Amino acid sequence: MSFPLLTATAALPAIGAIATAAVPAARRTAAKWLALVVSLATLVLAGVVFARFEPGGDRYQLTESHAWIKDFGVRYELGVDGIGVALLALTALLIPFVILAGWHDADPLETNSSRWRPTQGFFALILMVEAMVILSFVATDVFLFYILFEAMLIPMYFLIGGFGDRAHSGSDENAAAQRSYAAVKFLLYNLAGGLIMLAAVIGLYVVAGSFSLSEIAEARANGSLDMATSTERWLFLGFFFAFAVKAPLWPLHTWLPNAMGEATTPVAVLITAVVDKVGTFAMLRFCLQLFPEASKWATPVILVLALISIVYGALLAVGQRDIKRLIAYASISHFGFIVLGIFAMTSQGQSGATLYMVNHGISTAALMLVAGFLITRRGSRLIADYGGVQKVAPVLAGTFLIGGLATLSLPGLAPFVSEFLVLVGTFSAYPVAGIIATVGIVLAALYVLVLYQRTMTGPVREGIGGMPDLKVRELAVALPLIALLIFLGVFPKPLTEVVNPAVQHTMQDVQKKDPQPEVEAAK
Repeated sequence: MSFPLLTATAALPAIGAIATAAVPAARRTAAKWLALVVSLATLVLAGVVFARFEPGGDRYQLTESHAWIKDFGVRYELGVDGIGVALLALTALLIPFVILAGWHDADPLETNSSRWRPTQGFFALILMVEAMVILSFVATDVFLFYILFEAMLIPMYFLIGGFGDRAHSGSDENAAAQRSYAAVKFLLYNLAGGLIMLAAVIGLYVVAGSFSLSEIAEARANGSLDMATSTERWLFLGFFFAFAVKAPLWPLHTWLPNAMGEATTPVAVLITAVVDKVGTFAMLRFCLQLFPEASKWATPVILVLALISIVYGALLAVGQRDIKRLIAYASISHFGFIVLGIFAMTSQGQSGATLYMVNHGISTAALMLVAGFLITRRGSRLIADYGGVQKVAPVLAGTFLIGGLATLSLPGLAPFVSEFLVLVGTFSAYPVAGIIATVGIVLAALYVLVLYQRTMTGPVREGIGGMPDLKVRELAVALPLIALLIFLGVFPKPLTEVVNPAVQHTMQDVQKKDPQPEVEAAK
């Protein structure tokens, strides 16, 4: 039996989470280092998975299959395709930066205080989320994926509700109440989506007699699976609703600004750069692959929802006074672009959407984490409390600017490639949708540049004069992410050559071909 590489990649952070939680209470520094070492070791294993993946090989590689619940046909079945391997690598890459950025976020509020924040639990929960997300990207059994899809809500709930942002304005009681509200709202929204998905998962088993993606695909190919049109559409809606909540897609997005605003900055990055990607990834893997006809049937409505997300999220970002909520609404706009690319049903659109998931994760992590360093120094999330930061902390201001420019998809930075592909792919199939989506680009430039102008330029405001610049640990977080944004912006080939074959498989699932450009014959 070959080495179960995918299982090992997910099991390592899970075991590390248990070990971190078991570190004695007085040894919180040791718990931090243990979590960081485990996350780096997971990154190495993810690198091995990425290196062993053959873009021109089988659709699902490094496969594992074992009986789990025989009476119900549930199997522990794993396999990674080009889209999954890209997102697995993104997850493993970001977690060490999340841990480094949150190094002091769960420390005791006072050095000699008996009021103790469970540092070990904070880092253990982050590692547990990493394990579940990695497994969700490689699960090829629908029921196994559903279990992971729901289980990751538990550690995220405690991360949001139990470890709040210390820059919260107002009393401790008010801050705790808002954290609790954000955590409960996050949980209820996602549980509602998950329960509807569970009904669809059961319905799929009744119709197909299996939870295995490979078996369902084989049955569809040989004609033994004949799903009624109405049945397929209802099952599609059950899956899509859950994924749209997770993504999040308008109008199911309202939990995200609350969750990101009240969580610590590293946890906010974990939400939008890692966990939410499970929703858009699942649209590609499950909605399009399992329900191709229903996906095409629902495309016009989904494109409209994606366009609303793009414009609505960007408009609300323009009007925000809170830095973290601005980035949250910007992410809603970006997820609209991802969904738009997926359901444009073109190879350029879906390749761009996959690249967008990766590049959005990196750019949002860079911007949000540097913003977190800024907020920690000033003790406020309000834009109005800043001004003139670039005069006293030029490195912080410079890294913040690059993260912001990546967010607005400046040419030469990684998100530009993905946004360009999404727009090209959309315009070739749905020109009007492509034109409307460009409004999001204009608004992105507005909210990013206005944010930078109000916080970093102008006279130095009171409370900013003594602000220190980025320290070694913070530079170790910001600089590698910025370097990666530049590298993938000028040389995206390492990702595109892995993603494109998987996209072609998806295009075959929905039996779609790229529109051919109309060329007038020479007279």
